[in-house]
Amino acid sequence: MPEETRATGPLRPVELATASVMAGVSVALVVVGWFLPYLGPIAGLAVVPLGFVAHRHRFRALVAATFSASLISFLVAGTGTFSLIVECAVVGGLVGTAKRRAWSVATVVGAVGIIAPTLALVSVGLLSLFATLRKLTLEQIRNTWQGVARVLDVLPGTAGVLHTLNGFVVDALRDWWLTVGVTVVFGTTWFTLFSWLLVGEVLERTSWIRAVDRLDFPPQGGPVQPVPVSLHAVSYRYPGAGSDALEGVSLRIDPGRLVALVGDNGSGKSTLARLLAGRSPTSGRVERPGCAGLGSAGGTALIMQHPESQVLGVRVADDVVWGLRAAQGVDVAPLLAAVGLAGMDDRETSTLSGGELQRLAVAAALARQPRLLISDESTAMVDAAGRETLTALLAGLPAARGMTVVHITHRAEEAAMADLRLRLDGGRLVPDAAARPAAAAQGGGNGRGSVPVGKSLPAERSGNGTGPAPSAAAARLEVRDVWHTYGAGTPWAQPALHGVDLTIEPGEGVLVVGGNGSGKSTLAWILAGVLRPSRGSCLLGGETVAARVGSVGLAFQHARLQLQRARVASDVRAAGAADDEAVKNALAEVGLDVAEIGERRIDELSGGQQRRVALAGILVRRPSVVVLDEPLAGLDPAGQEALVDVLANLRLRDGLTVVVISHDLEGMSRVCDRVVRLDAGRVVSDVEKRIGPC
Repeated sequence: MPEETRATGPLRPVELATASVMAGVSVALVVVGWFLPYLGPIAGLAVVPLGFVAHRHRFRALVAATFSASLISFLVAGTGTFSLIVECAVVGGLVGTAKRRAWSVATVVGAVGIIAPTLALVSVGLLSLFATLRKLTLEQIRNTWQGVARVLDVLPGTAGVLHTLNGFVVDALRDWWLTVGVTVVFGTTWFTLFSWLLVGEVLERTSWIRAVDRLDFPPQGGPVQPVPVSLHAVSYRYPGAGSDALEGVSLRIDPGRLVALVGDNGSGKSTLARLLAGRSPTSGRVERPGCAGLGSAGGTALIMQHPESQVLGVRVADDVVWGLRAAQGVDVAPLLAAVGLAGMDDRETSTLSGGELQRLAVAAALARQPRLLISDESTAMVDAAGRETLTALLAGLPAARGMTVVHITHRAEEAAMADLRLRLDGGRLVPDAAARPAAAAQGGGNGRGSVPVGKSLPAERSGNGTGPAPSAAAARLEVRDVWHTYGAGTPWAQPALHGVDLTIEPGEGVLVVGGNGSGKSTLAWILAGVLRPSRGSCLLGGETVAARVGSVGLAFQHARLQLQRARVASDVRAAGAADDEAVKNALAEVGLDVAEIGERRIDELSGGQQRRVALAGILVRRPSVVVLDEPLAGLDPAGQEALVDVLANLRLRDGLTVVVISHDLEGMSRVCDRVVRLDAGRVVSDVEKRIGPC
């Protein structure tokens, strides 16, 4: 179904994002079809992305997509591609609107009866008005026919047919206005029928995709004055949810204070952050002197959990001032230095690690000089040194700049620095001393739809020192003299790995550590075979990893990006082309009960549950190696312990080779007994040892 939309007002962020992406897809299709021989029909597929925009959003979103796509295509390839984009937009807009409003066949036929002659009149009018364009168009038709005639001329018995067709083409070019008009009418009619079938099938198959923007707040009037802010018996329920995410929350936050917001995954912390940033509650009231002014200078700045979703600039310095008028006097260099990115002004944001992106998001937030700064796990992806820097920076902002800072965190040492500490549990504000112990929350978050993970096997090696028995499918993983450079051969080349050599035996547990930008994630992608190194090789059992796709499973830093279906069971099933029994077993391996969680929507799960579902999707393919990139980031202590239990069981019970990419050592003592440290893309140490106490 199409997304919920407001009837009036400027383009919403989700509409603008959809229009931009679909316009780019349309341009790519039209340009490819225009320039590459025998691929002309591909240009017609541009009707699909434009029809998608018309189906999901308001008419003005389609106008925006059409304008940007037609302008770019005109600059790239001239009037031919421009006209193709316009026709695809008209037909796609008709089909998408008809599907969204459930028009009858008679209504669609009537609309085509109006649109097709209108396009014909416009085409004839333009050719009449612009003589040069008319000459080029007719010359193109003549040259095309001559090419076809040469092909037919070599066939026996075609002389009479060619003579007749030549006369027809001469007459058609003489009466070009009639030829163009009739061609456009019939072409538009048949193109609409084709699009009705094609676009309709695409819309049907993508109906489950929901473009939800949880920061899309209704515009607020009045001056920008986000603090002090008071919440009175505030509750919030997301559309379609069966229960409240927040219930009866009352609190007051005064200016110039550092507030720590703690609680388990799924307790409502991010929801409360959105209400503080300007979202209206379902019930209760929020009081403040003015409006929250999210994103406005002097208003509210929100640093989200996933930094890649709020980094927009191509270069680091551009992103810091993105959206600010004339950069509003922002001195970028000191801001970058304050967050640990000194000297990176000209780096491309695409070359930054997850932790570096997180620091950049903090710098961009500070550039707006907000009165209220909301940090939602902004230190989760940052290395230990960077975490200390950012925590000290956030703690000093109330005194140094008069900002109010609300910092959402799972780390006790960060929460201890706050003037006020708030704890949420199950959507309710509770006294901090009443927080339920971590051991009671094995499922991560609210625990709904999960079963406790059993006690993991002790991570001790067996008496003969051989460790867990490797699985039958296990094989040695070897990294041989691997170098990798992003953007190699361009002025923006960014080296990531330098001559890495690494051998991982079957059944081993290896922890790869290092600071932000040390090359950990690049190594993870190479180990999984989804990134080919610039030099060197990565082998599994003597074959390149790329030739054994699926043998090494990769769990991304952000599990949500890896989950591609609406519901849990369907996502695991699609990940491994598995049957119901295999899905059930894979979920059980990660401590989830398919009967309770199988039909839950992915977006209803806590962060810990999403990570386990992503891991189940990997395990259902029965890999011999699993690589996990920052698996504990953003999880509460209970969620971390539960996931460590899962990984320990998989390695020590099933003999699975486990490679964990992380910033630090904590929590991994039962999974890994070997530590590889990277620094600036090089292996600086590789030792086999216990990681802290068992």
